[in-house]
Amino acid sequence: MTFREATADDLPQIVRLLADDPLGATRETPGDEIPDAYFTAFTAIEKDPNNSVIVAEVAGEIAGTLQLTFIPGLTYTGSERAQIEGVRVAASQRGRGLGQDLINFAIDRARARGCRVVQLTTDRQRPDAVRFYQKIGFRPSHMGMKYHLT
Repeated sequence: MTFREATADDLPQIVRLLADDPLGATRETPGDEIPDAYFTAFTAIEKDPNNSVIVAEVAGEIAGTLQLTFIPGLTYTGSERAQIEGVRVAASQRGRGLGQDLINFAIDRARARGCRVVQLTTDRQRPDAVRFYQKIGFRPSHMGMKYHLT
């Protein structure tokens, strides 16, 4: 297993991973030809030094992904925090430790950058994900709220 920064060529595989769960299936558009909006978003992420999309490869195939964002802040004495989003592991790779290794990779990057907090959100409709994050040390400490724009 190797971890690396994603490239635009990886986007169709990443979008397939994002769509491969009940919630993602309702909001993503996977396929060999994906909408240009994914490329626009990826280009913005790639240009931003505080953002990266990480992929995990197993036998040359993308088996996991996440987005890691560093957020400057005034709290915690002006330190940065790391936000982990869009975590997905291929169904065929679940239960093999890849997810934990992927999260640990992100935590190590945050630690190396001097972050004081690593945070993430997960939908309550994903109880397996909630258990997974708690098992590796994340604790529910705040109530997340979203306001969806149409």
